[in-house]
Amino acid sequence: MAERTLVTSALPYANGAVHLGHAVEYIQTDIYVRFLRSCGQDVVYFCADDTHGTPIEINAAKQGIPPEQFVARFHDEHQRDFRDFDIRFDYFHSTNSPENRHYAELIYGRLKDAGDIDRRDIEQTYCEKDKRFLPDRFIRGTCPNCRSTDQYGDACEKCGKTYNPTDLIDPRCALCGTPPVRRNSVHLFFKLSRHADFLQEVLKRPGFIHPGLATQLQGFFEKGLADWDISRDGPYFGFAIPGETDKFFYVWLDAPIGYIATTEKWAKESGRVPDALAYWGKDAPTRIVHFIGKDIVYFHALFWPAVLKVAGFHIPNEIKVHGHLTVNGEKMSKSRGTMVAARDYLDLLDPSYLRYFYAANLGAGVEDLDLNLKDFRLRVNGELVNNVGNLANRALSLLAGPLEKKLAPGRAEGAGRKLVEDALARVPEVREAFEKLEYRHAIKVITEIASTANAFLQTAAPWALVKKDAEAARADLSDAADVAYLVGALLAPVTPRVSEKLFTQLGAEPLTFQALATAKYPLLDRTRPLGTPEPLLPRLEEERVNAIIKVPAGTPAAEPAKAGGKDKKTEKKPVEAKSPEGQPTTQASPGAGAAEGAPAADIEYADFAKVVLKAGRIVAAEKVKNADKLLKLDVDLGEGTPRTIVSGIAEAYPAPEALAGRRVVVVANLKPRKLKGIESRGMLLTAGSGGKDLSLLEPGDVPPGADVK
Repeated sequence: MAERTLVTSALPYANGAVHLGHAVEYIQTDIYVRFLRSCGQDVVYFCADDTHGTPIEINAAKQGIPPEQFVARFHDEHQRDFRDFDIRFDYFHSTNSPENRHYAELIYGRLKDAGDIDRRDIEQTYCEKDKRFLPDRFIRGTCPNCRSTDQYGDACEKCGKTYNPTDLIDPRCALCGTPPVRRNSVHLFFKLSRHADFLQEVLKRPGFIHPGLATQLQGFFEKGLADWDISRDGPYFGFAIPGETDKFFYVWLDAPIGYIATTEKWAKESGRVPDALAYWGKDAPTRIVHFIGKDIVYFHALFWPAVLKVAGFHIPNEIKVHGHLTVNGEKMSKSRGTMVAARDYLDLLDPSYLRYFYAANLGAGVEDLDLNLKDFRLRVNGELVNNVGNLANRALSLLAGPLEKKLAPGRAEGAGRKLVEDALARVPEVREAFEKLEYRHAIKVITEIASTANAFLQTAAPWALVKKDAEAARADLSDAADVAYLVGALLAPVTPRVSEKLFTQLGAEPLTFQALATAKYPLLDRTRPLGTPEPLLPRLEEERVNAIIKVPAGTPAAEPAKAGGKDKKTEKKPVEAKSPEGQPTTQASPGAGAAEGAPAADIEYADFAKVVLKAGRIVAAEKVKNADKLLKLDVDLGEGTPRTIVSGIAEAYPAPEALAGRRVVVVANLKPRKLKGIESRGMLLTAGSGGKDLSLLEPGDVPPGADVK
């Protein structure tokens, strides 16, 4: 029987909105699932709301509604947000379901029958006013390490020190503020310590988890695996433990069981398999892959496999772990407005932009990903809009206009055929990158393919041939359209709605990785007419991007930086043209030898008229060795061969490959000069105060070589 693949994302907690930090995982997983489907694999993707626990029970009570009603609201909201981010689950369920209760009780019974459940009397924090045992997060006090006030009962947010609630100085109930007392209660423990050898063997399995994380997890074995408390005292929103009084399954027991329960619900409704055991049975011919964040590795890599093993279920084959999201280089914060809700983003921007940016920055490791809004805007505009979108627009506009939507037959030889065949030769590289979750490498190759096709069009200049030799122009544009078709296929897992739009404009069926395994030139059916071209995506505008950050009303403004008695936040900076060395050339500014605020010297119009400004397009960009501020750029000025220009913009554009396809304004008649041994033939115009605060000036939607007036 062919192997089935079951993929999951971690379950979002039904206590708040999905935000852009959550979206990293779901977008990463959705790209992987779409890729597997494109390869023709049998894959299902499941998720569910994590609905149980004290926080939900308490918050529902505060709103005067039952917990079931409270979580139902977020269930609908979460599904809407995921759907609008183009995340497609085969089923999205809830842990507060009959299926989850059934499997939680079944698994608990098997753990108990195996002798892996132990009863222990433990001391806990108890609030006599609220008449409840308090989880660590519902106890506040002064950190015993750094003396910071108002810290949680398990860890200090200021110094990062972990401790027991009993270590807190002046502890109090987070609900009512009264000092808690200590009381004993019987709890149920899963004997995790009995399964150390099995878990060590699991961690050594190839591909199970990132090797660095497997090494980190050794710390739990070195100090001895602790048995796991799987029960909680009431009041508690969750499933009552069979045979016990006022005891409930701890949320971390039944939450991962939600993966199985969701499979069961899908099986019942779809009829594709009899039940969840078709995937989760001990010997089922399946591959189970979990995508999670690095903060819940312990539960998924140690606790969960041990529970499944004892209960006789299928052990996960792979656990894919990602890092956290930062925004503008800092931890997400509600007070700064950087804890951006998914809906706040979606109300302003197309999801394709964020899906692309995440993919362009995600690898297989667990490093954090930074959503720097400037980098986000520039990279998406430079690569997705100006490069990929420009290729589609250049190829299709002429074909659909004066060439009457007709494609040329494939050619027996020539530069156009070689262009397509060279692009096809890189498909295995993209495929391997997606398989290994090296999305950023996949994006790099895809944008290189698009850049090469744009350069081909620039050299062939079919717009100049249309009237003189329409068939030659048609042939070149048809080959470029082939590459656009291929790029659409390669990007389909990342930006599905952009690819769907492109396929429609090409009048072609969706192209899959499975079909690409045997595809040959020409890719398009050249006998079919094209559709109607239109821009795939508009450019991201700075004001609109920045608007996703919504600082809550009443938040104190950040303390303005001071320099020379002036407020840098309000001080107006002169617009400067930058030379290749990054120094101002057209007007004086602080640091350029003139007094601050001194006016620039007047020049004659005849002097200014000597400057030739041309529109250009960056073909390629790379850092200059041993020069932190310099980039070497190949810039198309409509001259046949791109010019090499060295520019001092490296601090503003730390990812130079993102500049490919970017439109720029070039001083085209400067005398060549050597910088770091590289002959530079021109200068790019920028605006800003220097360093990281620079933005390339753009000439608008005009062809390379057009005059800028």
